[in-house]
Amino acid sequence: MLRTSASRVLDDNDREEVLALLDSDPVANVFVASRIRSVGLSPSRLGGQMWGYGPRGGLVSLCYAGANLVPVNAGSDAVHAFADRARKQGRRCSSIVGPATAVEQLWERLEPHWGPARAIRWAQPVMATSSAPAVTPDPLVRRVKPEEFGTLLPACVAMFTEEVGVSPDNGDGGALYRARVAELIRIGRSLARIDDGRVVFKAEIGAVTPQACQIQGVWVDPELRGRGHASAGMAAVVEHALKYFAPLVSLYVNDYNLPARAVYRRVGFREVDTFMSVLF
Repeated sequence: MLRTSASRVLDDNDREEVLALLDSDPVANVFVASRIRSVGLSPSRLGGQMWGYGPRGGLVSLCYAGANLVPVNAGSDAVHAFADRARKQGRRCSSIVGPATAVEQLWERLEPHWGPARAIRWAQPVMATSSAPAVTPDPLVRRVKPEEFGTLLPACVAMFTEEVGVSPDNGDGGALYRARVAELIRIGRSLARIDDGRVVFKAEIGAVTPQACQIQGVWVDPELRGRGHASAGMAAVVEHALKYFAPLVSLYVNDYNLPARAVYRRVGFREVDTFMSVLF
């Protein structure tokens, strides 16, 4: 058994070993892998730390500790080590998210020190597809243009508030959130159907690696729901993602969101894993 002391802060010298571990499960680890491939492991660029469990050359588990706390391939021993480090550091994240078993074990150890949580999403099916969509894509879904930022932003804020339960404008007034929306538009990973200045459907490809990408922020104007926009829009996003970004497209969704799960299955997604999120 590895000792708790095996937990350590990683740096760019660990990059190849970290990526090899992340790539062993490209769907579950797409967010963290995308981040590391983009900025590396230096805390100053990462905006947080990457913790490793196991010696150099023998890493078995990771934990991304930034705006989110994300365990990777973390068994019970690794969870104990990461929870101990997180407890000593104090809560700096807005959520704990990742494979359900590891997140539940982390939260069991951290709740006495960090609790209570604002919300807990105990089961979030992870869904993936590598096939052309089974639904005809909406031809009006396209990349959002930089000059449409002002049109898209209210839809993004509405989606975030509906999904997370708080406004992204809380805290810093929404500056970081607006910057992220603008960045996804700039790099061509924000897609929407906009009719006469009205956002009908929108989604983003939030994380990308050579193996997989992850869709996030799926939203349909509430007044236009139930008309097929979600299925056709998602089909367009999947088609675009497979063509331009990665051979595997994934997302995760709350288990109680039965309409969304039905839409994703209709498009061709299948459940491959289960996440859990603890929100603060």
